[in-house]
Order: sequence, then C-alpha cells, then structure tokens
Amino acid sequence: THTHTHTLSLLSRRLRWGRREKVGVMSSATAKVNVVCLYSTFPRCVTSSKQKQALRVRCASFPPKRQESSRRLVSISLILLQWLSIPKHSIAASIFDKYVKRKKLDPLEAYVPAVILTQLQIKDLGKTLEVDQPQYAACRNILRYGPAASLRVNIRAVAQYASDSGDGKTAFNNVDQCLRALEELDSLFLRASRNDPGASVKSMKANIDIAVDALDSLLRTVPFDVLEKGKAIADAYRIPEEDVAPENLDPEIKQLESIL
Repeated sequence: THTHTHTLSLLSRRLRWGRREKVGVMSSATAKVNVVCLYSTFPRCVTSSKQKQALRVRCASFPPKRQESSRRLVSISLILLQWLSIPKHSIAASIFDKYVKRKKLDPLEAYVPAVILTQLQIKDLGKTLEVDQPQYAACRNILRYGPAASLRVNIRAVAQYASDSGDGKTAFNNVDQCLRALEELDSLFLRASRNDPGASVKSMKANIDIAVDALDSLLRTVPFDVLEKGKAIADAYRIPEEDVAPENLDPEIKQLESIL
C-alpha cells in the first residue's frame, strides 16, 4: 500500500510538470507567432534599408502643403476673432470716418440756399392741395424737380457741418425726420393718384408740416451770417429776372446762384 501511494504521488507530480511545460510551449509559440506577424508586414525580398525608407514614408502623414493650409486657417481664425471682439459702433464709426475723409464736402454756403429753396418748394406743395381736385401725380413730380431733387445730399452735408460744431445728433435726427415725412408724403400721393380713399389730404398736409419743421430745426444749426446769405440767394432765385436788375445783385450771390 505504501508503495502504491508513492507511485501515485510521482504520477501526479509528473502530470503537473507536464501541464506547466505545455503552457510554456504555448506562450513561447504565441510570442513567436506575434514576432512573425510583426515582421511579415515586409516581404522577405525587401532589404532593411528599404524597410527603413518605407517606415519613413509612412511617418510622413502631414505633407508641407497641408501644414501651410493649417497655418493659414489658424491665422485667419485669429484675425476673425480679433475683428469680432471690436464693438459694432466702433466699426461703423471707422467706416464712416473713412468715407467722410474720402468724400470732401463743398463749402457750407453752397448747400444752405438749396435747402431753403427746397423748404419753400415743399410749402408751395401744400398750397396745391387746397384746390378741389389736386393733381397728385404732378405733386409727386414736384418732389423730384428743382432743388428738391438733391435734398437728400444737401441736408446731409449741412448735418455733417453741424456735427463738426457739436450739434450732429440733433441735425441728423432732423434729417431722418424730414426724409421719413417726404417718403410718406410721396406714398400718399401715389395712393391718391390710384383713387385710394385712405390717402387723405389731411395726412398729406401733416407730413408737409413735419418736413418743413424738420428743415427749420436743421437750418438753426447754420451760423447766422451763412444763413442770412443763403436766404438772400434763395429770394433772388425766386424773384423773376425782369424784376431785378443784374447790377443790383451782389457778386457772391451771382456766383452761388450760378451754382444752383
């Protein structure tokens, strides 16, 4: 019995060592397979120098052109971020300042008489609405004839001079108010010419009064001597030529009248 037990213990030990040897052989075989798979990516005929060259080509994943394009994208994005960080009012002011520097204005004396004449022209337009059957199509043409045709340019120039003197906010508000009233007046004339009952004469006169008052407020920003000279030129322009002798006109008035 003792001999039989000793024999069984020896057999169990051999079985354990046999299992360990098998595991070791399998692990070494797996390692060999991995190594073979690693080196099998290159053909056997390829030399070590060619393998190194192939490895270099594979490492060049970012060509120079792509790097340059990526640098350009980064620089453009930085510029855009810097531009977006600037307030909108600063951007608008800089653009407007460049325009003003590029567009040089004429002397203020060249704009004031035209604004005064346009104001008188709008007042006369209100008188044409007092007849029984106003000609609304003709009224629309009056807004596009004579000094009124260049009103937008003239009043903005006067407002720019007022801005240089510190009254720009009030002056430009008057400009916007006048232009809105005249646009509404023109729309009313168009609707009335198409027999629209909603276009009343009362609303037309109201817009005329708004435009005239806005021009009055704008002209108050003009220096007194320039305004008086402009009124004299406007009066001389409206007086028929046969009523005024040429020698009685001031030379400066003649020159500015020729500009008009």
